[in-house]
Amino acid sequence: MTGRHIPAADLAGTPGPASMSLEFTAFRELHHPRYLSYARVWFPDPASAADVVELAFKALATVWPEILGSPNPAAAAWQILRGTVAERIAPPGTSTPRTAADEDLAILHYVVGLATPEIADVMGADTASVASQLRHALRRETADW
Repeated sequence: MTGRHIPAADLAGTPGPASMSLEFTAFRELHHPRYLSYARVWFPDPASAADVVELAFKALATVWPEILGSPNPAAAAWQILRGTVAERIAPPGTSTPRTAADEDLAILHYVVGLATPEIADVMGADTASVASQLRHALRRETADW
């Protein structure tokens, strides 16, 4: 990618160094709508869902170089989003509920309406694995979707 940088103020509240990379900006623009749709499942209030997604992107911005150096940046970023959602569902001092990967897949597919390739892109997984896990999740008929 290029060495072009975007001022942090242009990232709608994402803090970080004086400038953010084009890569971070592109990643944010690609994943923000999907992350927000996922968060809205857990937080029906639109402002709360947006706050959670912003917190996740702030956390992501602080470790962005490490994320880019990881074997699967999308998967690492997804874990940050999931962790942020889980922390906000259970306030500090209480046990943090963990959503199962199958539940996330079901939410993204059946509630958010993403196709299998989009889910794979968001979660940093391969499409065949996502399709297989969705079939298994459907068979189990999870009641809490």
